[in-house]
Amino acid sequence: MAYEYIITNTNIQPHIALIQLNRPKELNALNLQLMQEIKHALLEFDNNDEVRCIIITGNERAFAAGADIKQMESRTAIDMLKIDQFETWDQIRKTKKPVIAAVSGFCLGGGCELAMTCDMIVASETAKFGQPEIKLAIMPGAGGTQRLTKAVGKALAMEMVLTGKFISAEEALDAGLINRVVPEEVYLDEALKLAAEVAQQSPVAVRLAKESVLKAFDSGLQEGLYFERKNFYMCFASEDQKEGMKAFVEKRKPEFKGV
Repeated sequence: MAYEYIITNTNIQPHIALIQLNRPKELNALNLQLMQEIKHALLEFDNNDEVRCIIITGNERAFAAGADIKQMESRTAIDMLKIDQFETWDQIRKTKKPVIAAVSGFCLGGGCELAMTCDMIVASETAKFGQPEIKLAIMPGAGGTQRLTKAVGKALAMEMVLTGKFISAEEALDAGLINRVVPEEVYLDEALKLAAEVAQQSPVAVRLAKESVLKAFDSGLQEGLYFERKNFYMCFASEDQKEGMKAFVEKRKPEFKGV
């Protein structure tokens, strides 16, 4: 599929696919077409057995500075309901393979929500995170009130959502929103290193483990424990599990095939 607003790359490193948002003049503002393109690219990579980990990034100036306000300015509540733009976000969240956000510069509004739908976030020192929708007399609608609160806690989430306050990369790290902060010139390299570590593991086990962590994030403890146990048992149905344990006993590096 030819894309207008994203650039994709499956040759950047073995088993790693890259999606780069490509609306630089608009600071990668998320319009409906851009979100559809991200959804299609993720689905394509999810169905590609050669891909084991996916990175979503922007550029040094902005991961994404928010939603495209020009598309929403004159719409009514019924218009927004009919468009059902959040169906695309739901599909993005269903991606089975791990997704890492590589963030530099502005990561605001819908951009922050997109980063939070990813499984891990690597940020440059220049990254700024925020949900400033309140300044437009609206509120986050793609998970900002929910995922942000679970990630950083009620107090900081309430302040960010109700005032539109931005937080720095270091503050985001301290609050538990992101995985690490690195210099701007290496933020994508650092994300690639993390993706490479994930891609070395058994794809079957990684998928089941990701599902289980998300279950903990999205549900109560007891339900999550049952789900984790089921997926743990499922690992023993894979050839990778046999190879991983045999390689450990034989003191050699395992060769995982994703089956």
